[in-house]
Amino acid sequence: MNENLRIAVVGATGVVGSEVLSALFDRDFPAERLTVLASERSEGEELEYGEESLGVEKATPEAFRGIGLALLATPADVSRTLAQAAQAAGAWVVDVSSAFRADGNVPLVLPGFNSELLGASFKGRIVAVPSAVTSALATLLEPLRQSFGVAQVQVTALMGASSAGQRGLRELEQQTAALLSGREPESHAFPQRVGFNLVPQVGPFLANSPWTEEEAGWTLEAARLFAPKGEVPVVAGTAVQVPSFYGHGLSLHVRLRKPASVDQARAALKGSPAIKVLDSPGEKVYPMTSLVTADPTVHVGRLRSFPQAPEWLTLFAAVDNAGRGAALNLVEAGLRLAERPA
Repeated sequence: MNENLRIAVVGATGVVGSEVLSALFDRDFPAERLTVLASERSEGEELEYGEESLGVEKATPEAFRGIGLALLATPADVSRTLAQAAQAAGAWVVDVSSAFRADGNVPLVLPGFNSELLGASFKGRIVAVPSAVTSALATLLEPLRQSFGVAQVQVTALMGASSAGQRGLRELEQQTAALLSGREPESHAFPQRVGFNLVPQVGPFLANSPWTEEEAGWTLEAARLFAPKGEVPVVAGTAVQVPSFYGHGLSLHVRLRKPASVDQARAALKGSPAIKVLDSPGEKVYPMTSLVTADPTVHVGRLRSFPQAPEWLTLFAAVDNAGRGAALNLVEAGLRLAERPA
């Protein structure tokens, strides 16, 4: 690691930003070379970093002076402005939002999947990482693609309230308390009440489209990730907001190009260090969102196939959306990127 590297964590007070700080602390990154930035309302707050504390500064273009790496855990509209400012200041930038995922001039990088892009030549100094759902999908599909080929994926993503950040966590907590007290709560962070409910909408719908931005993002991001490998699975599905705080659950139906038994598919998945197979349903062992917190792997289980359609594989997966699905991707991509020549 560059001993002179200075890192700015933008959105440090949010759900993902907090996980980014934890990941940097686990890597022994020194506090004196960290700058933590957030919105004006968080300016002056103190964030714990081991036994030290970090003072939150307002995120402005001037805050990136002397910064070598900017990790952006901010909404897309904020990222579009701050990423350009950090790049102009000479920093490498990694962004977790959707702001640059569709931009062909900005590499879309999932560490461990296509990390080689971080050392390749590209325009500018900005890198995007895929969404938590796409990250989990790509991680699971790649060993299946290598062994059997993958033609099509149908996914139902059960997404925790932390997908809407601290605001979403607070709203679920408040709605739960209100409902238990016999009161009907209001909804602000979500389109409908999430407390004791399932909402088949995560994020806004695209203009003149039945698909939400979240759902359309999976298709686009998967295409960008898999295209260089010569095989692009068609990915489509439904995002559902669920009344849990952290973690995403994914119900997947995968059409393989070459039929495979459950045992063969399980063996292929076990071969990936990024995956943890929990597949003993008779013993009540299977993936659950309660098990993935702070786990850097994607959990997968409930593998099933159908004799009438041997090319189809059904499975269930869980991922820590704030950790593995966002913060760890930011940190791993950023530290690799920072090794490039200035």
